[in-house]
Amino acid sequence: MSGGPGGEGGGPGDVGGRPGDVGGGPGDVGGRPGDVGGGSGDVSGRPAGVRGGSGDDLVSGAPEDVVSGGADDPVSGAADDGLSGAADDGSSGPLDDTRRAFRLEQFLDYLAFEKGLARRTLEAYTRDLVRLLAFLREEAVERPDRVDHRHLREYTYRLKEEGLAATSIRRAQSALRTYFGFLVEEGFLEEDPTERLESPRTWRTLPDVLSRDEVERLVEAPASEGRLYWRDRAVLEVLYSSGLRVSEVVDLRLTGVDLDEGVLLVRGKGSKERLVPLGAPAARALERYIREVRPGLPSGGSGGSVFLSVRGRPLTRQTVWTLVGRSAEAAGIERKVSPHTLRHTFATHLLEGGADLAAVQELLGHVDISTTQIYTHVDRTYLTEVHRAHHPRATMGADPSDVDGEG
Repeated sequence: MSGGPGGEGGGPGDVGGRPGDVGGGPGDVGGRPGDVGGGSGDVSGRPAGVRGGSGDDLVSGAPEDVVSGGADDPVSGAADDGLSGAADDGSSGPLDDTRRAFRLEQFLDYLAFEKGLARRTLEAYTRDLVRLLAFLREEAVERPDRVDHRHLREYTYRLKEEGLAATSIRRAQSALRTYFGFLVEEGFLEEDPTERLESPRTWRTLPDVLSRDEVERLVEAPASEGRLYWRDRAVLEVLYSSGLRVSEVVDLRLTGVDLDEGVLLVRGKGSKERLVPLGAPAARALERYIREVRPGLPSGGSGGSVFLSVRGRPLTRQTVWTLVGRSAEAAGIERKVSPHTLRHTFATHLLEGGADLAAVQELLGHVDISTTQIYTHVDRTYLTEVHRAHHPRATMGADPSDVDGEG
């Protein structure tokens, strides 16, 4: 089913339809933009390649594939890593030999079928491990039992030299621990080389929060005369109104939209579903788009997705990133704004308005409330103001007698 000898990214007969494509746009690694969608092309149901956007979409008249090539991801678009595909004569190439020796396919099958990981998570694991295998080939390490902690330490240094953030390196190391743990558990290795691997220290950094005025300017930024105005406006409104992840926005289905009740059925991480309220401005924009714009777009390949490109295909994450960035620029916001910024702004504004932390956790789809506590950083000055305004003893006089309740 993978069709054709073009290599991992898909040959001429690949379902994905683009010959020899390995890299494409930047992947969703370390908070960077990108879609790693791509066709299936693999009998196991796992992704055949790590691809970027289809290049067919328009954001208010601009080409979709504006965000391309991630400097932070040496695997994307790299054809010279020695793992870019099998030989065209049908013989076994470097990629097949290396993947077979390191039992990569067995590991990915384990993740897909036994662990039940989502497609995008599998693609992230694939990118991390292909990057590792490229490094090990340079070091002339041909089998997993030849890998020791020194190789992995050097590999970590390489990632640092390539400019990856500490959070991205920790995520890559997490993939390595899972992979080598699998090899040990299955009896392919006696010792786990990741046991002595040190992770880089990370500080939890949070994106900037937009003010209410900046949010208003942002959602009103798309050109009102454009054909896709109501689509773009609806995307921005939904991102802020409901705090969705960018992947949840592009995966939103028509069957999950209830405009009468003002709620969305969202499929989040781990394919977990949750109901999220939709604010009135977002509901109005979404209704206008669904009623007036979407019927005029081809829908044969939509798969029931709410947000479509001009060719009727589901929007990609690159498109949404591009839309948000351009809207912020048009709104005169001089710092970088991403879909993640709007999600963070959504949570922060809820807390500032007095929302319960557990309720915000539910709306964001966080499993652990500690994630919400870090994610929804609120300015200390604001908290002080709330305390002074609402705590019964916050504004009492400094007379010591007040402490005992006497006098």
